[in-house]
Amino acid sequence: MAELSDDQLVRGLVAGQSEAMAELYDRYGDSAYALALRITGDGARAEDVVQEAFVKIWRQAARFDPQRGSLRAWVMAVVRNQALDVFRGRAGRERREVDLDQIGPDARVCDPWPHVSASLLRSRVRTALCSLPSEQRQVVELSYFSGLTCREIGNVLGLPLGTVKSRLRLGMEKLHAYFAGQELDLDD
Repeated sequence: MAELSDDQLVRGLVAGQSEAMAELYDRYGDSAYALALRITGDGARAEDVVQEAFVKIWRQAARFDPQRGSLRAWVMAVVRNQALDVFRGRAGRERREVDLDQIGPDARVCDPWPHVSASLLRSRVRTALCSLPSEQRQVVELSYFSGLTCREIGNVLGLPLGTVKSRLRLGMEKLHAYFAGQELDLDD
């Protein structure tokens, strides 16, 4: 079977073709597992995350929008979101399982500022990324959010290595300029 293009693959997924899902998994399963493992820190949970993410992709294939990025970037975003949901859920369950007798009167008061600060920073980064031309944004996202090397990005997008490096450099320069003069507290 000849390798399908991303468009053909998505059409196959939307049509419910199991061969398209098998090819999607063959193409991106290893990267998806590596990303899930990096987020969850647990092999079994990472496997569950990948399975759930691919089920979600199967069900929501019609939602893929090639104007917003590549198929690989979309798959990795679904995996990332699923992994973060599992990670946050686990942390929440572990917090709820603390015996109340173990909490003394000097228990630390919950400080919401780190969460608010992180949320504001995420929002600013999202806005900055959206200000980039789509070609540069796509390369930056694949590099930083999917962890791909420039050579891997070139293979995924079918671009020469020099073009990938140029787009990444230009995108990072524009992001730097966007944040120049803004105070960023990345410690919390």
